[in-house]
Amino acid sequence: MFPVDNINPNFPVLIAGPTASGKSGFAMQIADKYDGIIINADALQVYDCWRILTARPSALDEATHPHFLYGHVDKAASYSVGTWLRDLRKILTDTEKMPIIVGGTGLYFSTLTNGLVDIPDVENSVREAAEQMFKSGGLELLLKDLSAHDPQTLQGIDQQNPARVMRAWEVWKSTGRGLADWQKDTPAPLLPLEKVNAFVLNAPKEYLTPRINLRFRQMLSLGALDECHANLPDWDATRLSSRAIGAPELIAHLRGETTLETAIALSEIATRQYAKRQRSWFRSRMKGWTWIDPAT
Repeated sequence: MFPVDNINPNFPVLIAGPTASGKSGFAMQIADKYDGIIINADALQVYDCWRILTARPSALDEATHPHFLYGHVDKAASYSVGTWLRDLRKILTDTEKMPIIVGGTGLYFSTLTNGLVDIPDVENSVREAAEQMFKSGGLELLLKDLSAHDPQTLQGIDQQNPARVMRAWEVWKSTGRGLADWQKDTPAPLLPLEKVNAFVLNAPKEYLTPRINLRFRQMLSLGALDECHANLPDWDATRLSSRAIGAPELIAHLRGETTLETAIALSEIATRQYAKRQRSWFRSRMKGWTWIDPAT
């Protein structure tokens, strides 16, 4: 049971945590007690092509309490943290209920509570160039360019995360100015940390691993493979939506490139690796949040 009584009802609630840690259950408990609305802060749950594979709230949950920013973006579209903040601002302005913002994308929460600089939109030609470089040479080509032209930004991003690396390269290429330099001009945050109830679920590896493995098997039983099959005809690995964990692996199986058991094993490994990166982000950037143990 989560500490739903230790909440200031006059402030919004933020719930961050690694995948499979129980964030949605915590959000529903708070919504039940305070008649709140639940708002997504997960960069992949925004896409309309994935409900099962990204563990979006069920139709029953959505019928119980209002949910926002889930599955509202076309799978071929790009969706940035800046767009998310603009969408969120409108919801916060329009609602009188307690907002409960829940997800696992650390960058969303960091910009929400620390602010985000207004970087000019990246031209489509630059975005296409980044995608082509990634297709032809992987992250190495992009990292090499950033190392030569924007080492400051390179030092501060997750160099294993294609989305972060491509975004940094696109900003430098489009504006001639590094992302880290832009971020120095950060405006006031939408929700300062001192005006929210901010929680991080402290879910260690030994707690998460069995939950991750069980959940992925449950996803398969709910139709995750059918969901991937529906996305197979126009599958494009360079899309942001295609980075849903388990999607590339199950697509490879559907193409006859691997067995289902291998695809499952690789998906579970990828999920555990992602959870590890999430925990590292939260530990380094969310020290001022309230940490709670979902296992107790």
